[in-house]
Amino acid sequence: MIEKISHFTDLIVWKEAHAMILVIYAITKKYPSDEKFSLSNQMRRAAISITSNIAEGFGRLGKKDKAQFYLIARGSLIELENQLIISKDLKYLNVNDFKSIESNVMSVHRLLNGLIKATINNKHVH
Repeated sequence: MIEKISHFTDLIVWKEAHAMILVIYAITKKYPSDEKFSLSNQMRRAAISITSNIAEGFGRLGKKDKAQFYLIARGSLIELENQLIISKDLKYLNVNDFKSIESNVMSVHRLLNGLIKATINNKHVH
């Protein structure tokens, strides 16, 4: 039986992105204190932007409006991915932690792409 999606928190992509936020907060807490208002802050903002735009898109009525917010969420996800690469290169993240969070990023990316495609193709997604 398929569950009815009645709230943005029912979306698998939102759940995965929310879990990723918690990981981002945990890892950036370990960053050097001089990064508090720069890279770590940008990463947290990008991660929050992902779920915020998914939520806002969910609340929109027209498919173009919905898709636009989902596309913004994807842009924030790609921004976060870039910041993770920078973190790895600066040695703030070890390779194993990077690979783990990168796997989360790829999963959210696939889910978001599916949501965007379904929205644009006017399939009933919620």
